[in-house]
Amino acid sequence: MKCFLFTLLLSGILLAQEKAAVDFTHLDARLQIFPEQGKVEGQLLYSFDVNQETDSVFIDARKMAFQEVLLNGKSVEYLNNGKQLILVNKLPKLKNNRLQISYSATPGQAMYFIQTETDGKEPSYQVWTQGQGKYTSNWLPSFDDTNEKLEFDLQVDYKKGKTVVANGELEETVQLNDSVVRWKYNMTAPMSSYLVAVAAGDLEKKELQTKNGTEMLFYYPPQYEQRFEPTYRYSEEIMNYFEKEIGLVYPWKNYKQVPVREFLYAGMENTGTTIFSDSFLVDSIGFNDRNYVNVNAHELAHQWFGDLVTAESGDHHWLQEGFATYYALLAEKVIFGDDYYYWKLFRSAEELKELSDSGKGESLLDPNASSLTFYQKGAWALHILKELVGKGTFDEAVKNYLEKNKFGNVTTADFLNEVEKVSDVDLTEFKKNWLQQSAFQGTEALESLKRSPFIMDYLEIAALKQLPLSEKKQLLEGALNFPVQDYVGQEVVYQLSLEDPYEAFNLYKKAFASNNLYVRQAIALSLQQIPQALKTDYESLLNDDSYVTIQAALLNLWMNFKEDRLEYLKMTEGIDGFLDKNVRIAWLALSMATPEISSAQKKEYFQELNSYTDGHQRFQVRQNAFDFLYQLGAFTDESLQNLQQATTHHNYRFREYAKAMLKTLKESGSLSEAQLEMLEN
Repeated sequence: MKCFLFTLLLSGILLAQEKAAVDFTHLDARLQIFPEQGKVEGQLLYSFDVNQETDSVFIDARKMAFQEVLLNGKSVEYLNNGKQLILVNKLPKLKNNRLQISYSATPGQAMYFIQTETDGKEPSYQVWTQGQGKYTSNWLPSFDDTNEKLEFDLQVDYKKGKTVVANGELEETVQLNDSVVRWKYNMTAPMSSYLVAVAAGDLEKKELQTKNGTEMLFYYPPQYEQRFEPTYRYSEEIMNYFEKEIGLVYPWKNYKQVPVREFLYAGMENTGTTIFSDSFLVDSIGFNDRNYVNVNAHELAHQWFGDLVTAESGDHHWLQEGFATYYALLAEKVIFGDDYYYWKLFRSAEELKELSDSGKGESLLDPNASSLTFYQKGAWALHILKELVGKGTFDEAVKNYLEKNKFGNVTTADFLNEVEKVSDVDLTEFKKNWLQQSAFQGTEALESLKRSPFIMDYLEIAALKQLPLSEKKQLLEGALNFPVQDYVGQEVVYQLSLEDPYEAFNLYKKAFASNNLYVRQAIALSLQQIPQALKTDYESLLNDDSYVTIQAALLNLWMNFKEDRLEYLKMTEGIDGFLDKNVRIAWLALSMATPEISSAQKKEYFQELNSYTDGHQRFQVRQNAFDFLYQLGAFTDESLQNLQQATTHHNYRFREYAKAMLKTLKESGSLSEAQLEMLEN
């Protein structure tokens, strides 16, 4: 048997755990995290049952070193192939086996050690994890198979003065010595290992209890306390709504939300502990453009759809993302209204129809489908299904589906069977058209959308796009009557941007006067050649409660009216914008290009802009800085080195951006021979 195992390992074949034979039930983990070294060490105690005699037991463990492996208190022979820890002893049928493991790892992914700004002090770190299906085994010997569910209890030793967050209920904190505190978290129900999470760093928290007594804990970096309310706005309302709408009380002990730097995605629904990008830490102005509400609702919905019940395989992934997207949309409907709900359905339908018409449509049951399919087509399928069977029937089926399969794994058939039981509706055609077919059912979707009076109004205005202004002027003017509908008003403005602004002057005046934030934002984003007669109206955009509007308006005004550039810069000097400093970085670049500003000031502004490319800055800040340095043709050796360093960043999108920018700079001929040589070396 040992020779056979070695042959398999040498050939690179990974063995899957035979759940029928071996069932892991509990992990008690004691972890020590060393952020300066990018290292984690741990002592684990796994409990498992052997349900039938087996030759081997597997635990996924990537690039780890094991100091000790004990089975039921005795040393045991094991193999470590860099991807799995494999016990090669014959195990008899026996309950309550105990596997003790001591290990260390320097994770290349899944646990990230982010160094924040130092301000001349000792470097500060933020640590967070991201399992995303099968990557927890990079920092914790665990299981890449989502069907292996067990109870995970974590103790984490970390620096004194910092906060550690993990799944479950915080039982106690113990100061081990002058510099280390142990945080002990307890889970009371099983989950898949990709949902295990740890976050640590400089964090404060506020707490509340919902109507049903669910404890909600909201974390935030202490320097951003003033952003707490706008960031977490509507959180309690969303929880209360879901518990009522889904029909099941929140299934975990508590619910924590933690914003972190340099996160890979918008958010991640770790069981009871959502980790999300700190780019959603917004003030009251930023809330209007880039709020956390949708991500907040989406990740919370996952606590039922994905965490409580988990898809058996990628073939059924839509049961997680489609449901989370749909229920988040329902929550937004309660908060922002019916028009918002139908607008988001309309926009996603347009994207899905475009994908389908290009021949790239995907089945919801395709494990390799895109996010657009899993999220948006999945949400559309549920929207159509609810209309087909009725809301009461749909809600009853969802509740039954969750209760029957809680803490387990599910397939599409599990859900559809519950719907058919309650409704007595044959879902064969629904399954064929909405789940199996790659084509998007655009005609059926449009008929559903037409139930919204707002969508009918929007489509009427959108249909005017090809007409000359003289033939549609009256209808466009009517659409700008108070109160202006956000999306209809924006459509009017975008159509005006295709016309001579002097001919559309009166309509622009009316759009400005609407005082609708999003109609005015559409003007800032689309009207780049500003008529003198609209100058005063356009300047008023700099006072709008939108960082998107302010940045666009500043750029366009600066380009159009040279004589007033200093005034525009003065009006916006103290505005940073979002945490990516969108307004501030644009302001610095424009100041450097303004002739009236002194050389000494420009040097100061350039130093600030250049500093935003540094590796300790948020990658969103760095990307904005790189963009403007490129437009200015002002890359220095320092910023070029920072750009090259960014090509190895852990965030895929930023890493690919940096590679593309570096390639563009090399091919453009804008770099000196010395700079090219520096990059090569």
